[in-house]
Amino acid sequence: MKLISWGFIGCGEVTEKKSGPAFNMVEGSHVEAVMSRNADKARTYAQERGIKKWYTDAGQLIDDPDINAIYIATPPSSHATFAIMAMKAGKPVYVEKPLAASYDDCARINRVSEETGVPCFVAYYRRYLPYFQKVKEIVDSGVIGRCLNVQIRFSVPPRELDHNTVKELPWRLQPDISGGGYFYDLAPHQLDIIQEIFGVITHAHGYKANRAGLYSAEDTVSASFRFENGMPGSGSWCFVAHQSSREDRITVVGQQGTLSFSVYNYDPIELTTSEGTTRISIENPPYVQLPIIKAVIEDLQGFGLCRCKSVSATPVNWVMDRILGKL
Repeated sequence: MKLISWGFIGCGEVTEKKSGPAFNMVEGSHVEAVMSRNADKARTYAQERGIKKWYTDAGQLIDDPDINAIYIATPPSSHATFAIMAMKAGKPVYVEKPLAASYDDCARINRVSEETGVPCFVAYYRRYLPYFQKVKEIVDSGVIGRCLNVQIRFSVPPRELDHNTVKELPWRLQPDISGGGYFYDLAPHQLDIIQEIFGVITHAHGYKANRAGLYSAEDTVSASFRFENGMPGSGSWCFVAHQSSREDRITVVGQQGTLSFSVYNYDPIELTTSEGTTRISIENPPYVQLPIIKAVIEDLQGFGLCRCKSVSATPVNWVMDRILGKL
């Protein structure tokens, strides 16, 4: 069995709660080194988890001969740079979502992946979670008939940090780092999962606004789009709403019923037909990225296939950039 020895570029919150431990839970895989520009952070992260090496320079980590795969868990603005560096060094990459901070950067990544023959995987891990696989199974079963429309509704109050006018705003609210505001951070999972179920979105248009004035990035977005099969859809996002309007829901309207589910809360899936309403609760693994990381590792070991590669992740950025008027 081919042993996969990972180097992490970035060791922030996502690696602690969602992904990091999963790399050591798959047979034939382990974390060899981590990198952060903050030496204390890199050293502490490595020591607390029994990781052999730590770096403050991404190039040194990529060049480490004991590392043969790279996990990029940095803000999106640096995804393309690090992914391209790794692929040109012959090392496969697993990148946090979204793939990059723009559609153009996604195209650069895809071009280098094709030229080098080195794969770039993307952490759209919801495709592999039991909850969303159940949603797709229900749609594919035809129980709600032909799907006519899909609607995304997402609304949350502002976070405490959003009101901070003294210190630097979170990177997610700095468009030059994140690609946009919270929309560019949270909408990718929603847009990816509906394209996984219904196919690629080929037309998209949107309106963005800053309604609360807490920061410069957009805080409210409305959009309409159409899939390659002709089905229309819409989305509404508000990141400065009152608590009373908090919502995390995607609704699929069919000829024989409706299906609704959440993306971030994992609320029970609701299936309504002429027979009544059924609520389905599905448990996910404690480390939500474990299923996709397992698929990535098995793909690299030569006896599996992970479909979540950079080319399939790029339509998400295209849709977001169209909605925000960047394309």
